[in-house]
Amino acid sequence: MSGTARVWAPEARRVELVLGNVRHQMQPGGGGWWESGSGVVEHGTDYAFALNGGEPLPDPRSPWQPEGVHGRSRWVDHRRFTWSDAAWSPPDLASGVIYESHIGTFTTEGTLEAAIERLDELVVLGISHLELMPVNEFPGVRGWGYDGVHLFAPHHAYGGPDGLKRFVDAAHGRGLAVLLDVVYNHFGPDGNYLPRFGPYLTDRYHTPRGRCGEPGRTGKR
Repeated sequence: MSGTARVWAPEARRVELVLGNVRHQMQPGGGGWWESGSGVVEHGTDYAFALNGGEPLPDPRSPWQPEGVHGRSRWVDHRRFTWSDAAWSPPDLASGVIYESHIGTFTTEGTLEAAIERLDELVVLGISHLELMPVNEFPGVRGWGYDGVHLFAPHHAYGGPDGLKRFVDAAHGRGLAVLLDVVYNHFGPDGNYLPRFGPYLTDRYHTPRGRCGEPGRTGKR
């Protein structure tokens, strides 16, 4: 199903949706938001945003970065995925046994698909909750994930959004709950284009990994 691209860029004078080599002028939607026409993007479409006639930049809310943090974003229709866990209910966390895993090192392949083959071992071990180290998009192929810059895009080398969905669905099928280790107080320095779009970040705080978010400036819908 096709959709409408939206991006928060309150300080931009002009915003374009870039599809291939074609640029489509976006319209102000109020509150600092810019919108494309309806039905412009569909599942699997690679796209980017250009600010004030500049270079194409990935979507700050990208759901998928198949070429990494510097590449174009890819539109995802999450309704296309078929889940099989409708009857699943999570085990009690208070009495749970949590196993933390780094997907990049959990198997030789370092992917979510390969990790599915190891889930039965965790069940035998008595694990009830599987906690994944940060899986959102970060620079390069392998890393700890604490320098992520695309909070909504599962890391491309791990298997992207559908890879994560298949993994969660398979874990639920074995009675395992999945927890996510997340980092929301800062972004990594490489591939972080947020400052070009708006006042997301601040120099008030400092971390060794990257710039911090500005409290209250989130670009909410």
